[in-house]
Amino acid sequence: APRPGSLLAAEAMRVAGLLLVWALLRPAGSQQCHLANPAGVLRFTDRHADIRVPALHRVPSLLDPLYGLVRRCLDLVQQNPLPTELLRAALNDPSSVRTSQVVQYELGYVVCAVVALLFTVAVPVAGMCFCYCRSRRRCGGRLRAHRRSLGCRRRCLLACLSLTSLVILTSVICALVTSQRVKGQMEPGLGAVPATLRTLRQHIANVPQVAPLSWQGVQMVVDQFEVPRQQIISDLGGLSRSVGLSIHAQLKATTYAALEDLQDRAGDLQTSLHHLQILDKTARALASARAELEPALRERRRRAVALLDDPRCTSCASVLGRAQSLEPGADYGKVPSVEKVLEALAGLPRSDFAEMIRQGNGTFNSIPELAVERMARLVQDLRDETARVAEKVQSIADGFPLPDYTRPVSEALVKAEERSRPYLREVERFERYRWIAGTALCSIVLLILACNVAGMALGTYGLSKREDPGDYECRGEAGAKFLLLGVGLAFLFSWLLILLVFATFLVGGNIQTLVCRNWVNQEIYKFIDTPGNLPPSMNLSQQLNLRRDSNLSTAYRECKSGAGLWEVLQLDGSYHLDEHLKTPKYTADFQKLLGDFTARLGDVRLLRGEGRQDLETFARSGVDEVDYGRFQEEMKIPLVQTSLPGLARSLEGLQKMQRNSTVAGRLAAEAQALWQMQNSTVQSQEALVAKLGESVRVLSRLAPRLQERVKTTLATTASVEARLPVQAQQILRQEIGCFSRKELRYFTQYLNWVGQTLREDVASCQPLATALDNGRVILCDRIADPWNAFWFSLGCCTFFLIPNIIFAIRLTKHFRPIRNRLM
Repeated sequence: APRPGSLLAAEAMRVAGLLLVWALLRPAGSQQCHLANPAGVLRFTDRHADIRVPALHRVPSLLDPLYGLVRRCLDLVQQNPLPTELLRAALNDPSSVRTSQVVQYELGYVVCAVVALLFTVAVPVAGMCFCYCRSRRRCGGRLRAHRRSLGCRRRCLLACLSLTSLVILTSVICALVTSQRVKGQMEPGLGAVPATLRTLRQHIANVPQVAPLSWQGVQMVVDQFEVPRQQIISDLGGLSRSVGLSIHAQLKATTYAALEDLQDRAGDLQTSLHHLQILDKTARALASARAELEPALRERRRRAVALLDDPRCTSCASVLGRAQSLEPGADYGKVPSVEKVLEALAGLPRSDFAEMIRQGNGTFNSIPELAVERMARLVQDLRDETARVAEKVQSIADGFPLPDYTRPVSEALVKAEERSRPYLREVERFERYRWIAGTALCSIVLLILACNVAGMALGTYGLSKREDPGDYECRGEAGAKFLLLGVGLAFLFSWLLILLVFATFLVGGNIQTLVCRNWVNQEIYKFIDTPGNLPPSMNLSQQLNLRRDSNLSTAYRECKSGAGLWEVLQLDGSYHLDEHLKTPKYTADFQKLLGDFTARLGDVRLLRGEGRQDLETFARSGVDEVDYGRFQEEMKIPLVQTSLPGLARSLEGLQKMQRNSTVAGRLAAEAQALWQMQNSTVQSQEALVAKLGESVRVLSRLAPRLQERVKTTLATTASVEARLPVQAQQILRQEIGCFSRKELRYFTQYLNWVGQTLREDVASCQPLATALDNGRVILCDRIADPWNAFWFSLGCCTFFLIPNIIFAIRLTKHFRPIRNRLM
């Protein structure tokens, strides 16, 4: 009956075989793509960047609260909305405009003008009166009497004058900062007007292809197809080898496992044949040796028994029984014969398994080179198709229909640029005068503040050193004179300050309330779009060649959202960009070439017919039917039933106990004979038994699972040979599919970039909307806001000069000695 361990081992082999077959039959499509690199992000050169209109934005500033305060003040001054009727009359029939209409709309500014006029007249008159009083020593003179309350009044006047001086200082600093900001923004702002108009004209002029050899506009975008084309050509250069390497990488585990299993079975065949031959030869040798050993043992037994049974032998009875057992032990003539097995294996192996495995391994490892060879034609066809796709892409530039529609826009921009230059020069000249006047008057205000500070410091110091209020102190007198000097400067220049404030206020306020406020809420666009508001010569829809159903507001919104020029101008549906940018239009033939390609790869012969017959003969040879247990049982029996070394040592021990020298000599001779038999005959037979045992152990380990292993190896080899071409074809389709999707993404990236670039850059009207927004940012945020903050700050300085004059005159008396003392 078979052993339980053998049954478990056989069952484990069957389970392993089923798992291997399942692994071989599993579809290869479940694997992931093994191409070297996934599709990366293509980088295109933007050669149209030099004619873009960069968007400008309002930059946050610490003066933003001041700007907001000024805007709220202007909203209070001018609460009227955009004067639509007045502007329509001014543009279409200027002679019909009445002054009362203008005054009614500008009523807030008229009130401010009246205030400014009163200030301009009143302050110089007050200054002249002060000079008259001063000549009479009535203003800025001395106190007549000393009172206890004078110290409190003096401190109060000092505090008020200090506070007004601080307010004036803060205002003049803001005025200087905003004035400098206006100057810094005015020059680049004015220069940005013609530059932006010129950039827009270049943008529109460079949209189409100007000449067959030009590299501008749409042609420049089309030429960027060279980026994906070079990438695709680069990928094609490594396609075939990558496919071959992927097939090799995904199938090598199965193939190498089958080759290793086949090598193991060939090794089992060689090992079994070798040990069977040793088994047969050794068993025969041991049987023959036993036949030779038996008479010698019989003779040794007879002589040893006779000697030990001699009465003269002292204490020999104890060894007599062992000597009588001196007979042969194991009989290897009784073990099973392996002649039939050797006859069945005679002549094996007839095939060279090592060469067979080497050839199979070499054929499998040559799959990458075979893939390169069989895919060479496909790679060349794909390169040719890529060149044809480049010709198709050229049709995007050839069919672009914009030149006739963009010409009116370009002409309008040229006129606007030419007409703007004289006005810009006048604005620049006026700004230069404003900055000089503002800087000079701010310097005078700072001089007035310096007089205030010097006067208060000297006067206070003089008072602290004066012991008697009636005593004369030059420091106090100097402080009073400094204060009066500041008062004189304030009277002398305040009317110039108010004139500059009103002039800048009138310009900046109207720009903010009439232009900027209505520009932000797009009331200006609504006014332009309303029929009849503009004269026929200023019809922007016709001059810009807009669509019939469009106006400036609609065009602005469409351009701001990124619409193309063809969507805003009157192209009447003659060009549909999306139709020209559909990916299948350019990739259909490319994908068809990849989809139709087939190549047979993976035909690997692992086991030829002779090798298969050798393994089948090996499995049927009966190696597993030999009773190796009988060999092991016989090897457990010693070659001699009594140990010759032990008996010899016992005789040597008896020799030493004998009194009779003859018996002692015979015992020594008999022991020597036993040692000689052990060393010469028995030891050689024991070496044969050890050799036999090694072969028995090897064969007993191989034999129980031999047939199962051979059958599994044959089945696995046949399955691998059958499935390798199928799996190689599946992997080929998978890798080609991965390559197709990768290259398709390159086409898609390029076409998406073309659409985005044409819409947002080259053929986009977004620069027009950006230019309008930039004009608002430059005029309103960067120029008008600091301009209005300048006059507001300078106005604060001017109006706070009045309390400054009053407090300074009142404080002057306290710095001079008192005429009379009242105790």
